[in-house]
Amino acid sequence: MPKDQTNICHSKTFEAIYKTHSKALRRFIFFKTKNKEQTEDILQDTFVKLWDHCVKVSFDKVKSYLFTIASNTFLNMIKHHKVKEKHHQHFEVTQTNQSPEFILLEKEFMRKLEHTIDGLPNKQKEVFLLNRIEKRTYKEIAAHLNISVKAVEKRMHLALLVMRREIGDI
Repeated sequence: MPKDQTNICHSKTFEAIYKTHSKALRRFIFFKTKNKEQTEDILQDTFVKLWDHCVKVSFDKVKSYLFTIASNTFLNMIKHHKVKEKHHQHFEVTQTNQSPEFILLEKEFMRKLEHTIDGLPNKQKEVFLLNRIEKRTYKEIAAHLNISVKAVEKRMHLALLVMRREIGDI
């Protein structure tokens, strides 16, 4: 083979390499990404890197170079995506529209609520938690506790009276 045909930096040789390897490389990348746009981006980046480093790459090793670059580009893309997700999650957790005063009041309210619920008589507490926390209906609670629906209503009414007296309207 003439020396010109093995020089990757020669445009005709580069074009021949592209025509020879791009289809298989595209399939390889798509198998990893399952996304056409990402596949095309990685394919383009791979050939751009080959062109940028054409002097350093041996013609005999061009195929393995292309697949290695494509694989590494894909892995870097995944790492970058993970970093972005982690940063985004961290930003969402630390970013709040609530003022420090609101957060303090909310914490105080939650402590007061928990203390008041703990202070309820056991039968009232059980009905209150089943209804308000587990979202069960009065009928379901009555069946669960083997009592009448009227008894559930009475216990809930008494629990709410205590809650309103201790905390206010909830």
